[in-house]
Amino acid sequence: MTKKILHIEANPDDRQSVREVLEKEGHTVIAAPDGPSGVQLAQVERPDLILLDMDLPDIDDRPLSHHLKNLPELNDTPLIALVTELWAWSHITEFDLAGQIMKPIDETTLARQIADFLADQNDIAALKRENECLRKYSQKLAQRLEQKIQELTAANEALEHTDLMKSRFINMAAHELRTPLAAVHGYLGVLTSPGSKFMARADENTLKLIEGVVTGIDRLQGLVQDMLDVTRIEAGALQLRYAPIGLTLIFDKIRRDFKNVVARRRQTLNIGEADHVPVMWVDGERVTQILRNLVSNAIKYTPDGGTIEIAADLMQSDDQKNVFVKITVSDTGVGVPLDQQERIFEGFYEVRDIELHSTSKTDFMGGGAGLGLPIARGVAQAHGGSLWLESPGYDPKTCPGCKFYLVLPLGEGLAPKA
Repeated sequence: MTKKILHIEANPDDRQSVREVLEKEGHTVIAAPDGPSGVQLAQVERPDLILLDMDLPDIDDRPLSHHLKNLPELNDTPLIALVTELWAWSHITEFDLAGQIMKPIDETTLARQIADFLADQNDIAALKRENECLRKYSQKLAQRLEQKIQELTAANEALEHTDLMKSRFINMAAHELRTPLAAVHGYLGVLTSPGSKFMARADENTLKLIEGVVTGIDRLQGLVQDMLDVTRIEAGALQLRYAPIGLTLIFDKIRRDFKNVVARRRQTLNIGEADHVPVMWVDGERVTQILRNLVSNAIKYTPDGGTIEIAADLMQSDDQKNVFVKITVSDTGVGVPLDQQERIFEGFYEVRDIELHSTSKTDFMGGGAGLGLPIARGVAQAHGGSLWLESPGYDPKTCPGCKFYLVLPLGEGLAPKA
């Protein structure tokens, strides 16, 4: 490909020999005998390559190469130094040169040298174009990323606002429901109290209806209380009433609470000994609530005839300064999918499709509000403890089971100081 080459050289013989060699290769050669004329020609002709005699005098105390490289028109034009002695590469870089050719010029190799310089320049130009494309593309990506960040920020703020409104609504609804439910429960208490004339005249069908109403009211009150607990946990406002209590008392209460349920489901509830566990300084009602939720969950997702076990062990912190009790609640149930073993601790989350929802606290695979496990973890964390689960996965046929681990610190040091 024909190129325009500017040769700035004081020696006329060298100018002539270079012209003859390069014009045979099809190039156009423009010659200048000195620096000022060379700069002028460079501005007018805009050559593709410049051969510069480095022995030419400076212009205004600055090297001629600096004047040429400072011309906007020649920003990407390679400048080849014609030198009588080879320069170090650092020297070439200092003058922003593309290369060097020794003088006197070897006419047999000049054409190949120029071809190599031009090829390198083509590669450099292609690389610069590619870099420019990449720069523009990166700029567009950065703009799109910034736009997406703004959109995500706005969406996140909207979600936070929605979540806040949800928590406020749940809290308000729970408080509004609690008052009329308490009134209904009170009226039922009057109707069903010993010596009530209503109960004295009630037949068997009426008694069953009353029993159903009482059960429904109790469940509603439990749901309302769960809703209030969730909002308090989310707000970090859950209050604990610390007091010394033995784990054996809590285990006994759990055994009594679920005796009839496991009998109806033909399940086995094995609760281990807890005499080796020292007296705990915790909110006994809240710890009982945790275990009640865990056992209820185990019963629900364990088939009839299955087994639920509760065991307690002592463990120490890594620095051996603090003692903890680890309570394990295991079952022979359907298990939990690996990808949902953390999500089930989120409020209102159900592993199963909500379309298949069937409300029950203890029936096999019965649904619920999805609050039991979030409340259990929230109460555990409020005590300075933790709650997690391990399960090989979900399989209603093989029933791989599940283990929940509850770790709570012992010691009065965690209780609020009076």
